[in-house]
Amino acid sequence: MRTVRSLKGVVVLVPALMAVSSAMAGDDDVPTVFTERGSIANTRHNLTQLAIEDPRPGTSAQMDPSRNNYGEVCVYCHTPHGANTRTSAPLWNRTQLDQTYQTYDELGTSTLTQTFTQPGVNSLTCLSCHDGVTAIDSIINMPGSGGYDKSAENQVIEVNHLNDWTNASGVTTGNHAALNESGCIACHTPDGLGATLFAAADNFTLFQIGTDLRNDHPVGVTFPLGNPTDFNTTNIVTNTRGDAFMDANGNSRMDKGEVRFYETGDGPEVECASCHDPHGVESAGAGSDFNPTFLRIANDGSQLCLTCHIK
Repeated sequence: MRTVRSLKGVVVLVPALMAVSSAMAGDDDVPTVFTERGSIANTRHNLTQLAIEDPRPGTSAQMDPSRNNYGEVCVYCHTPHGANTRTSAPLWNRTQLDQTYQTYDELGTSTLTQTFTQPGVNSLTCLSCHDGVTAIDSIINMPGSGGYDKSAENQVIEVNHLNDWTNASGVTTGNHAALNESGCIACHTPDGLGATLFAAADNFTLFQIGTDLRNDHPVGVTFPLGNPTDFNTTNIVTNTRGDAFMDANGNSRMDKGEVRFYETGDGPEVECASCHDPHGVESAGAGSDFNPTFLRIANDGSQLCLTCHIK
């Protein structure tokens, strides 16, 4: 077990119904009401759900009792002022606490040759929702006057802080769901309530990463730049910060559609954002659909896997 800094918020029991589709394991997304094109506002990472025009139940109005509908797409992660200074992510707006994670090396697999450190910031930002202990709406600086709590960056936000925000829709939230069985997963599952009372709620269980990372692709593991036997080191470029990236187009710039490894003081490491871009990456240039599951490279024919692994 390792204790690392995490991003954490209030977790309150409440079933939630949400009409966005989950992305299943594999290369393709299941059908979604979002266009998955042009902007993060048109993806599942738009937590306001205001972009949905869908005849099925489960649109924004049904989600409002389960999280503050801030009406702004970016504010669930970023703020122009008063950002969390404990987290070295751009203008980070989410709360943070120390959290214990189990990591892949604890499996004791004989094929693991690289060193592990704590998950870095480019994983912790993703885990701030996907760890299953973080309230989706748990942020420091909420829209409107009086919605800022500086102390929240170092502790769980008082539920009163979130409750004090006035929802423009007129719904009093009072419940702040996280991606766990007693929150979002209570409805977004093929079993239990998700299969009985809320048949229209899509399955989110794949995205409940949790705090046990042993069954997920390793993060916080150094990339073996000096081991070309099993790993592809062709076209790897290191920038001035020490980050390494697969420079597929040879422009010496870390582009959105290129796999990268982040320098956290122990050499370039694989993190969640090595393979995923939370804002989406267009599959074939401007105007095209985003790659499934926010991947930097679509994994058709295992293209993403074979970018790094020689098999």
